[in-house]
Amino acid sequence: MARKRARPDQFSMSFLDCMCCGFGAVILLFMIINSQIKEQIELDKIVPDKEINDIKVRLLEERKNLLIAKNSLSEIEDKDQVITNEITKLIILLNELKADLEKNNIDSIAKNKRIEKLKADIDQLNKEKEEILITTQRLKSGDNIRSFTGDGDRQYLTGLKVGGERILILIDSSASMLDRKIINIIRRRNMPDDQKLRSVKWRQAVSSVDWLMAQFPENSEFQVYSFNNKVKPVIDGTDGEWIKSTDLEKLDQTIKNLRRIIPENGTNMKDALAVINQLVPRPDNVILLVDGLPTMNKAATDRGMITGQERLNLYYEAETEIPSGIPVNILLYPMEGDYNASIAYWLLAYRTGGSFMSISKDWP
Repeated sequence: MARKRARPDQFSMSFLDCMCCGFGAVILLFMIINSQIKEQIELDKIVPDKEINDIKVRLLEERKNLLIAKNSLSEIEDKDQVITNEITKLIILLNELKADLEKNNIDSIAKNKRIEKLKADIDQLNKEKEEILITTQRLKSGDNIRSFTGDGDRQYLTGLKVGGERILILIDSSASMLDRKIINIIRRRNMPDDQKLRSVKWRQAVSSVDWLMAQFPENSEFQVYSFNNKVKPVIDGTDGEWIKSTDLEKLDQTIKNLRRIIPENGTNMKDALAVINQLVPRPDNVILLVDGLPTMNKAATDRGMITGQERLNLYYEAETEIPSGIPVNILLYPMEGDYNASIAYWLLAYRTGGSFMSISKDWP
């Protein structure tokens, strides 16, 4: 017998059921929203709008204060860092000062010794100052046989030895005494005689003789010769004679005659130094005023040019005329280009026991 197929269970929902469910869901959603709106309305009724605005303003103000506080904190932190750095620098400086103090304490003995030495030097300078003042007072008191006043009443204290019983002064009156520079010597050599006599260098040499004569000791004797290519006494008729230093008329006449001598021609030093042996008795002090090495060894020469070595050889030849035991003091008026002169004359002064002076432009 045939069996009947069993029919499966079926579930079905009608359209009406769906509508009912959807409508119910809408009602439920409406009820929820209505409830929230009611709560907000009730809250608005509890807190007025003005208070809410005030609260918001205060909230914004507090936020601003918070921001300002944060910025201030940052600035304080920066200042704190700066202060910390300064403290570190001060600590380093303090350590350096401590080290310097320790070093100073170590060196204090040496410093005290240097201070004592300086005090001793000051005492020595004060003694020398007193000696200079005494010497100056003596010079002003009239001990000199003849007065001389330079620019500003200057009194030069040098190692120049003006003393002696018989003093011989030899002054160069060659053309080179017209100026210190060669080009000016050539230019002045062709000028009129009155302009030659006004040459600064020659007038300085004459003033130097004037100063020297003011330093002559009492009861001494003197003689002054000028030399270029020839040698002659400044006062005519006194060749080979000694003049008393107390003869003021002869002293003045010597300076007047020197001022009338015109520098010209070459330099014959051999004949000039030969005068030392011709004077009887011989001088015990020779003062030589010169500006360079000789250019000839006799009164006349046919040479137009001469080298530096040849001039030095002429000087060595002239130097043999100086007898031993007589000091020769040199007053050198430097001339451009004559480099060997200062060495040669310094050696001459050293060898004879005299002194050497390189004259400045403002002496005496």
